[in-house]
Parts: sequence; structure tokens; C-alpha cells
Amino acid sequence: MFKNYQEAADYIAENGIKMVNFKEIDLAGRWHHLTIPAERFSPGLLKKGIGFAGSSYGFAPVENSDMVFIPDVTSAFVDPIAEMPMLTMIGDIYTAGKELARFEKDPRYIAEKAEKYMRDTGVSDKCLFGPEFEFYVLDNIEYRVEQNHIEVHLDSAPASWNSFDSPYAPPFNNTGFKVGFEKGYHVDIPHDVSFDLRNTITRALEDCDIPIAYHHTENGGPGQVEIEVEFATLKEMADRSQKLKYIVRNLAVKNGKSVTFMPKPFHGASGNGMHIHLQMFNKGEPIFYDKDGYSFLSQTALYAIGGVMKHSPALLAFTNPSTNSYKRLVPGYSAPVTICFATANRSSVIRIPAYAMAPEDKRFEFRPSDATCNPYLAFSALAMAMVDGIVNKIDPAPYGPFDKNMYYLTEEEKGRIGYLPKSVEEAIAAIEADHEFLLAGGVFTKGLIDDQIRALRRDAEEISIVPHPAEYAKYYDL
Repeated sequence: MFKNYQEAADYIAENGIKMVNFKEIDLAGRWHHLTIPAERFSPGLLKKGIGFAGSSYGFAPVENSDMVFIPDVTSAFVDPIAEMPMLTMIGDIYTAGKELARFEKDPRYIAEKAEKYMRDTGVSDKCLFGPEFEFYVLDNIEYRVEQNHIEVHLDSAPASWNSFDSPYAPPFNNTGFKVGFEKGYHVDIPHDVSFDLRNTITRALEDCDIPIAYHHTENGGPGQVEIEVEFATLKEMADRSQKLKYIVRNLAVKNGKSVTFMPKPFHGASGNGMHIHLQMFNKGEPIFYDKDGYSFLSQTALYAIGGVMKHSPALLAFTNPSTNSYKRLVPGYSAPVTICFATANRSSVIRIPAYAMAPEDKRFEFRPSDATCNPYLAFSALAMAMVDGIVNKIDPAPYGPFDKNMYYLTEEEKGRIGYLPKSVEEAIAAIEADHEFLLAGGVFTKGLIDDQIRALRRDAEEISIVPHPAEYAKYYDL
């Protein structure tokens, strides 16, 4: 929003800004924040930063936890959530010592290094990302995990189970416009009950310099929707992703709703993905296009696909980091399970959109990922896999193209095709065996990868020992 301190200070003075808020991200992708009166915003703050306890973010041990964040004024936006006029900025994280130095595990710093590495290799001076955000708009969410009580209750007004005795309307006032099982895709109003909320969210996102391509309902009948953003560069899109999730969640709450980006909140219904469209340019020219190539893809694009295919099991440690992620990656719900690519094929890991035919539009889509990821790390990992494929000329031929429904393969075909991890434990094993491509150019560090592995393993162990309600139905009487 601003180029320097003075532009920010002038805006604060001229627009009655009362508070300035700072957001910092942890390894898991959750924002933390700190707020100051607008009068305290000064040039010195952009040089010295603000101290905080890195141990509370999981970045440092408690005995040596002093860290500093320095606000990035270029990331500023007028916060649409706060009641008092407020400017919000994202902070870069530094280690405190004799001199301030960029913290090597700061996810934003990883994104910066990934973009620099792409430029330094000469492969691409601009890589664009275009994620699609799927989420459920809910009217109620209750969960309880205690020693003697394990329960989750989700409810959504348009769900088919509310066609009778609806808890959302007085008696005899149920309008009857419900969405059938897996029938939610592009349904019109009055079935589309979150339409006005999404319009409000979209205008707020546009006002925060997050261009929106469109929004619509998705397959999931109990309130699933999608917002797709226009393309942006790696770090900028990661910033926008964090802003989007913040604005979506909080405007939903302000309107009496709750939103979840969880990959699989409902058993037996479509999960929430975050499909990521990928493009590369160099010196202003698109490098993924060839009029004579398969699906109009250049050899460079095919090598990039080869890199993503080769490393996709390891990538899931960053693009699909929750135990819940793998409940979505199952056959039958437009989520991929086999490592392959094809045109217009929503059952493949990589889909080449058939309708993107112009040179400047040519791209491919990575379909496994979901929004539980830290976007800085997920986007950076994808970029590193593409660069590795291009630099090392990784042939994608073993992975396709497979222009068929990958959920229905012959036994012979199943033996020739690799599969994505079926659990977070399998994703851990994959990245332990395959992470050298992430270390190229010093982009990722071994320490950060080890931290991610520890976090994933901790979550997996914690969830694995909790009895599941379905186990009672299956085993109680044995």
C-alpha cells in the first residue's frame, strides 16, 4: 500500500487512523498480532522494530527467546474488521543480538529467498500463483474432546438434513430451499444462502488490494463455497492468502456465521482444497507456452511438471500439513490420489486447464494442497520443485499424461503409477527421504525442515491416541 514510512504516516494523519496493528506468522501459519496507538508509529520503529518472545511462536527456546519484528509498510492495509480506524501491516522477523539479522526460519524470508533463487538460476524472473480457496460457511460448530466425552456437531442452514424441523427458523417457517448431497456446485439463490456475505467479503478483499476473480458455491451441500483470487508473485500471494483467511473468518463471525478451511470437516462430503495455479515468465515473456506442445505446454513447463511430480510426496509435508488433510485425499471427491498429470482431469495431481490457451494464460494447477498450510512455505516448496525440474530436465513422461478417471484403474495400471501419501506419517517419511531440492540456494534450511517434521510428528502422535467415535460402533461389542 505504501512505499515508505512517510507515505504511511501521511495516510494515518489524513484518514483519521487511530491504531496501527502488526501481524506476525508462526511456522504453522497462524497470525499473531500486536497493536499500538497511531501516535507511536515512527521512523525508528521501522529500524529498531518491536521485541517479542520468539518462544511463544515456537521459534526459539525460552532461555534465548528475544526476537524482533520490523513492520513492512508495503504490506499495509486498512483493516476492515476493527471497529476503530486501524492500519494493519505484516512484520518481518529478526534475531536479536549485537546486530539485527533476518531470522532464517521466518516463513516470509523463505519466500523472499525462493523468489531470488528463481531469478538467480535464470529460469524465471516472475513466477505467479493463483490459489482457489474452498471453505464451509457454517451456522454452528461445537466440539468436545474429554476423557469421557468425544463429540463434534456441525450445522449449516442449507444442508439437506435441515429440510424438516430446522433449528434456524421458527415452526412452519422453513422455506424448503435446501441443497442436496453433493449438489451445491454453482447453485443459485435462494439455495445460495451465503451469497450476500460473500459479496461483502469480496468487496472488503478488493478494498485491501486483493483482486478477486470470482466467488461461487461449491459441491458440498452444507454450505461449501469458493473464492478465487487473481494471480500474484510468490510472497505477495502468500501475504494475500493470510489477509484473505483473516478477513473471511472475521467478517463471517461479524455476520453470525463461522467459516472453516479444514480439508475434511464433513464425513462423506466434498473436502476443502486450495488448488494452486502456476505460471512462469522470463523477461516479460511466458515460458510455459508452446503452440506445438502437449496441451500447448512448452518443454520448460513439462520439466516443471516433472519436478513437481517427482517431489509431490515430499511437497505434501508443506502443502498438506494437517492430519485432517489426508481425509480429503481419497477417491471420489475430486481430490487427487495418484501422481500424474493430464488436461482437464480433476482426478490428477496436476491438471492443465483446457480453457487456458493464450500464451499469457498458459499454466498448470497443483490440486492436492489445502489451506491448513503456511502459504509462504507451501508456495516456496512448489517453486523449488518446479525450478529443480527445469534445471535438471526432469522428464514428466512416467507421470502421464493420463486422460482418464484416475479413480478407476486396472490392476496393471495401478502397478505403474505412484500414489500420494495416505497419512501425515507417510508425508514425513517422504520429506525425510527427499528434501535436497528445498535446500538449493539456501532457500530452506535443514533446521526449518526438521522443525516442520517435528511439528507434523507431534500432531500425528497426539491425534493417533484419541479414540474415534466410529471405533465404538465397530469394536464396542467385541
